[in-house]
Amino acid sequence: MFDESALEFHVLELLAELGWATVHGPVIAPGEVQAERSDYREVVLAGRLGEAVERLNPALPLDAVEDAAKTALRPESAVAASENWRAFRLLVEGVPVEYRDASGQVRADRARLIDFEEPWANDLVAVNQFTVKGQHAERRPDVVLFVNGLPLVVMELKHPGKQQATLHGAFNQIQTYRHDIPDLFTWNQLAVISDGMQARASTFMGAWEHYAPWKTIDGQGLAPGGLPQIEVLLRGIFAPEVFLDLVRNYIAFVDEPSELVKKAAKYHQYWAVRKAVESTVEAVETDGRAGVVWHTQGSGKSLEMLFYAGKVMRHPAMESPTLVVLTDRNDLDD
Repeated sequence: MFDESALEFHVLELLAELGWATVHGPVIAPGEVQAERSDYREVVLAGRLGEAVERLNPALPLDAVEDAAKTALRPESAVAASENWRAFRLLVEGVPVEYRDASGQVRADRARLIDFEEPWANDLVAVNQFTVKGQHAERRPDVVLFVNGLPLVVMELKHPGKQQATLHGAFNQIQTYRHDIPDLFTWNQLAVISDGMQARASTFMGAWEHYAPWKTIDGQGLAPGGLPQIEVLLRGIFAPEVFLDLVRNYIAFVDEPSELVKKAAKYHQYWAVRKAVESTVEAVETDGRAGVVWHTQGSGKSLEMLFYAGKVMRHPAMESPTLVVLTDRNDLDD
């Protein structure tokens, strides 16, 4: 059993084992010697972002690199969900830029914010006690994960045994952050909640029932029951090659009647699709028989096929394949 600070440092230790640099938030806070922000209202580590965009786009001139960083940080909507959709597209598609080449001709390109092919080429850092000032309140999430200076994950950790320090209390705290410091969620891809014993993950738009545990570390079988859920979740999701794969290929936005909803794959969907794509690529090179994916009712098969379609179309070995989709319900036609 952990108290809140011990749980926080345990999470940082696990993340460090997985390859994330760890930084104490107050050390890089505005006004400090090693400050990486000039104001508590800033949620992006702009210096890290600028360095990453320049490093990941060596063919672009410096002014195009600077334009890309400015475009990424320039909001287009006051609605958090819309801003998150805009940011997500920039993450996976790159930032559109125009520049003049050596001959003076105007060129159009896309600047990468993340290297999805080489996860270790990115700047990965976990920051604890990252204070953010909103319009009406100041909040301090327990741990925020940054990729190239962009805050992609928020973690809320509770001390079991204290009043409101429950898993649902951690979920409620995420909702408080959404209200009080919405800018922190512009780039957010996952929210993690834990009470030291249980641990769940979802997109920040997810309702309580959509926060789910991650039950395997390597996809070869369920993790031993004696392992704490927070350790299984961290080791299962936040190895950089898995996390960036999840961001790129396993997140979907659904335009439901009431609002835009963001969904992320659960562990069984992630591993089923990953293995199905591997089997498909192998089948193309051999006998053409990829096999069957089977799940029970209510396990998210339709969304899983969407993830499969997107990932198999991106795979270079598939050479932009044609997909034929058959549905058995009218609501799936969309």
